Amino acid sequence: MALVQEDTYVISDITGKHPDNSDDQLLDSYSSTVVLAVSQVGPSVVNLEVSNGSERGKGGGSGFFFTPDGYILTNSHVVHGMKEIIATDSEGACHRADLIGEDPETDLAVLRTDEFKTNAATLGDSQKIRPGQIAIAIGNPYGFQATVTAGVISALGRSMRSYSGRMMDDIIQTDAALNPGNSGGPLLNSAGEVIGVNTATIMPAQGICFAIAINTAKYVAGMLIKHGKIRRSVLGIGGEWTSLPRRFVRAHGIDRDSGVLIVSVAPGSPAEIAGLKQGDLIVRFDGAPIAAVDDLHRRLTDKIIGVPKAITIVREGQVLQRVVIPTESLGQARSE
Repeated sequence: MALVQEDTYVISDITGKHPDNSDDQLLDSYSSTVVLAVSQVGPSVVNLEVSNGSERGKGGGSGFFFTPDGYILTNSHVVHGMKEIIATDSEGACHRADLIGEDPETDLAVLRTDEFKTNAATLGDSQKIRPGQIAIAIGNPYGFQATVTAGVISALGRSMRSYSGRMMDDIIQTDAALNPGNSGGPLLNSAGEVIGVNTATIMPAQGICFAIAINTAKYVAGMLIKHGKIRRSVLGIGGEWTSLPRRFVRAHGIDRDSGVLIVSVAPGSPAEIAGLKQGDLIVRFDGAPIAAVDDLHRRLTDKIIGVPKAITIVREGQVLQRVVIPTESLGQARSE
């Protein structure tokens, strides 16, 4: 009897299966993390149905409440040119949403509806995320509401041209699956904070999806709520985040261990006139450290259009100073 009881105990211990175990007890830590994050943000996600007044002019996408008083963040390409926008919440209630403003250059738009009273999603800090972190996407692909996918952050600081022809910088790459209809939905970290706004996929590829960094979205959304549009200055460059060796940072007294790598310079632009070149790394602008693209975004405001500004770059191992005079953005292909 003792041997039988011992064998039974060993088998039960190895398998971990007991008759009184519930599904919750069998969830691993990864599943629990995803479930918790989705439960926090899911109620703030909406399905958007849009129309420009014709049968062929209908479409859809996703969005999410980011303030308690009904402001919704989504993609510009979801709502651009649309006359009617209907937001459907997680409980199936439908209400009209008004376009507060949009910024095609960052593919972001802000909507508002007075009908919704909901807990807003918590916005995180996209500068704190690192490749390999859990990434969770919520949206409405092909009209299937509240669809959740999960993966990891694949890369940071990407520059890409969207299918609409706009150049966007400081893009997050993830393998959390996205499909048509996910556009405008939130990308979450494991704490349930929004770290990006889902925007695009590479259709022939698998596991290559993109989101706009939430730090960029915070700035743009704030300006859209305040002014209804974005009036900004530009340098005429395309840029992406890159790191600097710590030894070099210490040796040259640079404020941060990263900066903005210039990947393209527009002909005749302020950057070209100032002598900036492809391959230069911007580390300071107007006296402020530049550690990422969104640092530069925040300083390229309408207040410095036509105003000479000092810019510090690293070129072939040397720290150089230049003076650049930003011009006003005309809302064309994305550039800094």
